[in-house]
Amino acid sequence: MSEFQNNLEKYAELVVRMGVNLQESQTLMINAPTEAVDFVRVVAKKAYQLGAKDVHMNWMDEELTRLKYEHAPLETLVNVPQWRVDMLEHYAEDGAAILSIKPTNPDLLKGIDPTRIASANKASGEALKNFRQYTMNSRLTWCVAAVPGKAWARKIFPDVDSEKAVELLWEQIFKITRADHEDPISSWNDHNKNLAKVRDYLNDKQYSKLVYTAPGTNLEIELPNNHIWKGGSGLSEKGTPFNANIPTEEVYTMPHKYKVNGTVKNTKPLNYGGNVIDNFTLTFKDGKVVEFTAEEGYETLENLLNTDDGASRLGEVALVPHESPISQSGLIFYNTLYDENASCHIALGKAYPTSIEGGTQMDDTELDKHGANNSLTHVDFMIGSGELDIDAVTQDGKIEPLFRNGTWAFQID
Repeated sequence: MSEFQNNLEKYAELVVRMGVNLQESQTLMINAPTEAVDFVRVVAKKAYQLGAKDVHMNWMDEELTRLKYEHAPLETLVNVPQWRVDMLEHYAEDGAAILSIKPTNPDLLKGIDPTRIASANKASGEALKNFRQYTMNSRLTWCVAAVPGKAWARKIFPDVDSEKAVELLWEQIFKITRADHEDPISSWNDHNKNLAKVRDYLNDKQYSKLVYTAPGTNLEIELPNNHIWKGGSGLSEKGTPFNANIPTEEVYTMPHKYKVNGTVKNTKPLNYGGNVIDNFTLTFKDGKVVEFTAEEGYETLENLLNTDDGASRLGEVALVPHESPISQSGLIFYNTLYDENASCHIALGKAYPTSIEGGTQMDDTELDKHGANNSLTHVDFMIGSGELDIDAVTQDGKIEPLFRNGTWAFQID
């Protein structure tokens, strides 16, 4: 077996065992692009070897998606067939594990009218609102991973041909996800333990506020009472451990939706809906974006913020040290799964109810009273760099350094 094939097999096993943590007699539902077919076949083989009851595929093709946005009438773009909604909810109710594999061409919808994209995204969010409750509340195990597509690889490595670009991107994916380790499962167990130490430290602290300072950024984020820091592996409603993202380097919680003030500047491009938003700032007052700028993707950002009332408020705050493997690669991936794990980030839109004590048992009104944001969308964007400092404010008003020069200002044994 070649080194590439060996790493591919280990990567597939990683997403099945550490990602969704597939159990015997459980169904695996995979959402994937047609470009990922070779990898999906390896994943399916691993799943059946572990005793999967079924492997169900939902395929998409990026070129066909582009054609639809170019030529289909708006009424088609905003129509989410009921059979698709019923299918997804059926597998969720049946307790399936859900794996989403993305190559993500960052320029897939470049040049498409942003209002068409925004309308389609909003319609999809509304139609799949109930289905998203299964993932946002960890009612099942789920994982998002990525494989190289030619367009994505060329975006990262523009100076080589497509085949070489894909090869180089595979090398980075294997390295960053630890799939090239002799025993990736063991490496991930160690990694999850390290993230748990930081997570537990922050949960014990129960800071009341985080203050961010960096070039272009001066932002204060208050945290709700009884917030919960998450990171690394989590537990499903049934108590099954899983990793929702491979890779992951973050610890995260929810901000208070009404208590965010100041200005923040992005540090990496945001790929949203097949378009890039970059060099943008957001200014918050009492939790809501009241002013914004963008050198690239202004209309796309404007449409994102106008998705609904919650889209202009924050639903997540995440901490990632600058020395993370993704950051140290020196690459911009134009893919949120990778770029968010290279950098501290925050997210516009819906908060994870699992990030506050008792949140999964609260309805929307109760969550709002506790400061948890609600929206049809959840979009992470990167604000971290080697120049970022974060101060944490304790419950009694003391200030403690949390980040200095983009990394932790404390040590945990």
